[in-house]
Amino acid sequence: MPKGRQILRFERNLRSSGHRLIAGVDEAGRGPLAGPVVAGAVILKKFDFTCEINDSKQLSKKKRELAYEEILEKSIVGVGIVGEKTIDEINIYRATLKAMEMAIANLDIPPDYVIVDGRMKLVTKCPVKCIIKGDCKSMSIAAASIIAKVTRDSLMLKYDREYPQYGFARHRSYGTRLHKETLKKFGPSPIHRYSYQPVKDSLV
Repeated sequence: MPKGRQILRFERNLRSSGHRLIAGVDEAGRGPLAGPVVAGAVILKKFDFTCEINDSKQLSKKKRELAYEEILEKSIVGVGIVGEKTIDEINIYRATLKAMEMAIANLDIPPDYVIVDGRMKLVTKCPVKCIIKGDCKSMSIAAASIIAKVTRDSLMLKYDREYPQYGFARHRSYGTRLHKETLKKFGPSPIHRYSYQPVKDSLV
């Protein structure tokens, strides 16, 4: 896990400037071939976590789920979900922006500053700072990445029960070899992203 002081550097600097409601924002699901893109927004009320808070991709499933529960206990959390049909209509970048803005809007208390992973041109009522690889550098963004990832994974488990032939429980709809093989065999499901090339190829 990143050093405590290091991963809180952005939060400490913003607090020293008078900001108290700092929302970290991140997403899960830009790359998969099916299902929604999910964004999390997290305002940390406490920083004394017993679980590891880090980029969700760096954590095991068990660690993510434990962290998820502790984040809910010690934070204000908002989630935004944009489905595959909208992704096909407006593209994944705009859909991700929409999910992130929804997540911020769904916070019970509006933030006075937003820090977001990557280069995302968010439209908010408060200042926004983009941080490249922010999920490794900011505890708030790391927490948001965990919220987004666990939420999306649970949705994909639900879809696995509806469409068991695709193996969503195993690959969460990422473009693995297994997933591409099932696409060729069964064709796309109603939740696939038809604008993505591997899905287009399965229609031929």
